[in-house]
Amino acid sequence: MKVVVAYSGGLDTSVILKWVKEKYKAEIIAFCADVGQEEELDGLEEKAKKTGAKKCYIKDLTEEFARDFIFPMMQANAIYEGSYLLGTSIARPLIAKHLVEIARKEKADAICHGATGKGNDQVRFELTAYALHPEIKVIAPWRIWDFKSRSDLIKYAEKSKIPISVSLKKPYSMDRNLLHISFEGGILEDPWSEPPEDLSVMTLPLDKTPDKVEYLTIAFEKGIPVKVNGKKLSPANIMRELNRAGARNGVGRIDLVENRFVGMKSRGVYEAPGGTILHAAHRAMESITMDREVMHLRDSWIPYYSKLVYNGFWYAPEREVIQTAIKESQKFVTGDVRVKLYRGNCRISGRRSKYSLYDPNIATFEKDSVYNQADAEGFIKLNALRLRVLAKSAQKRYK
Repeated sequence: MKVVVAYSGGLDTSVILKWVKEKYKAEIIAFCADVGQEEELDGLEEKAKKTGAKKCYIKDLTEEFARDFIFPMMQANAIYEGSYLLGTSIARPLIAKHLVEIARKEKADAICHGATGKGNDQVRFELTAYALHPEIKVIAPWRIWDFKSRSDLIKYAEKSKIPISVSLKKPYSMDRNLLHISFEGGILEDPWSEPPEDLSVMTLPLDKTPDKVEYLTIAFEKGIPVKVNGKKLSPANIMRELNRAGARNGVGRIDLVENRFVGMKSRGVYEAPGGTILHAAHRAMESITMDREVMHLRDSWIPYYSKLVYNGFWYAPEREVIQTAIKESQKFVTGDVRVKLYRGNCRISGRRSKYSLYDPNIATFEKDSVYNQADAEGFIKLNALRLRVLAKSAQKRYK
């Protein structure tokens, strides 16, 4: 039997790699997707082989991740339950896509992931896998083995001499990529407990940020960021540049309790410095370039679109249909946005576009010859007509 294992080198997947090899007497092909983990990939191939893998694929997917997943999602202004920028959610379909591609290439019998039976990631991985390879077999160890907790995994890893980077004193589950880093577990399982200061990885604590305002200018073309401070950068490097700017100013730290697809509430702490800046800047760019009704229509899709991404339906036809409409809405979302960063805050300080719909001659509070204020009376009366008819009828609503 040959199995392609989604491998990160962390506690769960290290134990999984060895456990699957022993249980199924399988040949293991490890696959690690580089989606912006930074130093976490150092020595990964050697570690995978020492743990039992015959081969290890490490693919740099950072440009594809930013270009084909993060940026289209940002065009939609997707944000789940008003707070979560979907950093983990949007990476899963990309990873699963390449997991399936390697399985086809290696003629593997199955793919394997390390998502738990309580979480969302199992759904995201498997929905993508089945959408792209309907007959693929999926092994999900957390749903079938005897281990009950990460404490059990730590003990197994120590017994099996598998090198790990967590301990029983600090058993956080972390997931990092270009868009964010997430923390779950340990003390965070109490929603009243404040996250410890040492939980910062991508952002500086506020008391260590500079006491000085920093300005950034982001250039957009059709809703896609293309330059930072006048410098043209690749999609992945735009995310890196925004992450660095947000990090040094303490921008993008989020503490929330979210509703998982499987039905439970979960507390997580996230750092998304670049995503927070990009989300704010994109909305500002739209504010002067998008028609009102187009914007309101698109905004009405945000909760549904975000839920599709969160729940793992990236490759579902309804998401693709909505994405097509969103892309059309972005035709003139082109121009520059200036943001102001200071001690955890990201504020918009300017926006400009050759396609701007903002007309100062109409909007001015000073004397103008464009807008006849007397016209407003008829406008109001026509809009009030049905309300006046109701008020005169037997359908008494207010006294």
